[in-house]
Amino acid sequence: MEKRFLPSAPFRKILIANRGEIALRIICACKDLGIGTVAVYSEADRYSLPVRFADEAICIGPAKSARSYLDIPSIISAAEITNTDAIHPGYGFLSENASFAQVCETSGITFIGPKPAVIQSMGIKERARTIMREHGVPILPGSDGVLESAEQAVETAAKIGLPVILKASAGGGGRGMRVVHDAADIPALLAQAQNEAGAAFSSADVYMEKFITAPRHIEFQVLGDHHGNVEILGERECSLQRRHQKLLEESPSPALRADVRERVSAKLKEALEGIGYTNAGTVEFLMDEDGSLYFIEVNARIQVEHPVTEMVTGIDLVKAQILIAAGGKLADIIELPVQRRGHAIECRINAENPETFTPSPGRITAFNVPGGIGIRVDTHGYTDGVIPPYYDSLVAKLIAHGRDRDEAVQRMKRALDMFVVEGIHTSIPLHKRILTHPDFLAGNFDTNFIGRMLAK
Repeated sequence: MEKRFLPSAPFRKILIANRGEIALRIICACKDLGIGTVAVYSEADRYSLPVRFADEAICIGPAKSARSYLDIPSIISAAEITNTDAIHPGYGFLSENASFAQVCETSGITFIGPKPAVIQSMGIKERARTIMREHGVPILPGSDGVLESAEQAVETAAKIGLPVILKASAGGGGRGMRVVHDAADIPALLAQAQNEAGAAFSSADVYMEKFITAPRHIEFQVLGDHHGNVEILGERECSLQRRHQKLLEESPSPALRADVRERVSAKLKEALEGIGYTNAGTVEFLMDEDGSLYFIEVNARIQVEHPVTEMVTGIDLVKAQILIAAGGKLADIIELPVQRRGHAIECRINAENPETFTPSPGRITAFNVPGGIGIRVDTHGYTDGVIPPYYDSLVAKLIAHGRDRDEAVQRMKRALDMFVVEGIHTSIPLHKRILTHPDFLAGNFDTNFIGRMLAK
């Protein structure tokens, strides 16, 4: 049972520097804690649910993200005008922007997330690899730092063996990444990766790793307080992706052995306590065919898929974020040791054509969310609500929890059948296909699963 802890000087008001379902999720956590909320919004989100349910709302600019949700001066001004104590960045947008976290700190506003220096060090993937390696966390064989030339890249690939993958040091989402199967292609692919990384992240730094042909994507949820304590809350299986975008997540992973979980969790705890990690974060790994895990990166924020961890641990991660930022100790915020019960699955319901994956913005003409035992829906959708074309296409997160994986799957099937969204296309039909596929039901899949399924 989760403890309720309120610091001696709790926040009076929190500004949510985000939109959509995560903004509404943060508002709910604040209401549970008796904390006032401020929603900032673009002109495209004027009639959104976060604007309706926040205590205060301020328009910070036009639809374009660069002039609204990514406009740091406008967000800080809104916080100062409303006399806000803290800012929660959610995920995406400014959530892993060390400069924004520093501006908040300089302005006397608490940033609900890791410290700016930690965000900066974890945001540089090659640097994060070095930190993890020093603490005994397994990492993939790769380059010793950023690649300085095509000649160095060729030499490194020869040393670790093909295939290899080139990755943007400051990147994510598949941008600035190239897989190399032939050494002769390295100069051209390195140049492509550097150009793409420079355009996307204002840094052309690229490093190299051994490429696992059929990996599973496993991530560990962590929490750290300001008193030097870190807890590892278990893993999530995130292998069901298309073009590096996750479609379905579950916890625990059907493939991770208990001994590997315990060993990696212990090393992670040591590493994160060593760097002074605070607040919520996710440490991502690739698993090879032998079941070994290799560190790839740290996401210094709350994740889209955090509800599956909440369902199996009973811990409200967003509330924990807020209480940690207010100075609370983990031992007072969550029940220790952490207990994990049952199995949870999350389907990301996106506004897109399930066959072509083209975006499908527009007005929702009918909207019915499923319910019943073991079902949770995090959404900003509603009948007559508009899904604008300017942002991420996520409409809802459908989460099913059961005493085991089989029960969670059955409940998810039932919920998908009862989820009605009309007026726009959604990914619901695709999720139904996944939930009935024999390889998924057997837990036999990797990051290439969706591609193989669609090819058939």
